[in-house]
Amino acid sequence: MKVLSFLRALPVHSVDVIRRTPPLVFATTVLSIGGLIGFTSASKILVDGFPATNTITVTGSSTERIESDIAKWEINVIARGVSQVDSYKKHKLSIDKTLAFLKRCGVSNNEYQSVALLPASTLKEKYHNRRTGEIISSEWVTKQLIEIESNDVVNIDQTYRKMSELLGKGIIVRPKRPEFTYTQLAAKRVEMLAKATKDAHTRAKAIVYQTGSGLGSVKKVDTGVFQITVPNSTKVSSWGSYDTSTINKDITAVMGVTFEIDGLN
Repeated sequence: MKVLSFLRALPVHSVDVIRRTPPLVFATTVLSIGGLIGFTSASKILVDGFPATNTITVTGSSTERIESDIAKWEINVIARGVSQVDSYKKHKLSIDKTLAFLKRCGVSNNEYQSVALLPASTLKEKYHNRRTGEIISSEWVTKQLIEIESNDVVNIDQTYRKMSELLGKGIIVRPKRPEFTYTQLAAKRVEMLAKATKDAHTRAKAIVYQTGSGLGSVKKVDTGVFQITVPNSTKVSSWGSYDTSTINKDITAVMGVTFEIDGLN
């Protein structure tokens, strides 16, 4: 309809020119005009309908070094013998020597730490010929786990590094690496989130200031995952991370904050 109105509005001599124009050229011309009108209309709708934003979203972060305040450690003591009784007797001697070693290192039951012995287990292990399946030999093995929990994290770490001394005395021990954790993490998280939010506010204010506008109230906040890593680590996880291998750790909190912009033209 717009094309017909356009044609009716043309001068008389223009209509004569159109009459003398070959049909194919005329049709192409009409389609081009229609397309131009349609494009102009669509462009106007697109521009008029595009909403102007009046918010800004900024990510703030906060990193702090913390020191673990508790250590959990497991030591597996193993003894082997030709019989069940022989295995247990050797195991009893190994356990006594291991506990004596720990005590000399300052690891014993007191108000700051606990040393617990789990029940021992004994089983007969058989060794087979890989080709024929025939039993070559057998022995009895006794195992017992020592569980340690201590607030003296530094001493636990130092004792762990000395465990090879027991191997030199014929004692078979398999110590796991101590796990160092921080018990005040819940309170620390609140503090870290507050610092991350403040950092986001500082960043947003600096950006908005350059536009000549002002920073308004908070419209939305998104709490990111916490990353607890070894010091100066760049390793992160989308699910968050919690390193337990070191006494000292870096804790990083991330907060995405959306602010309203005041005075936006």
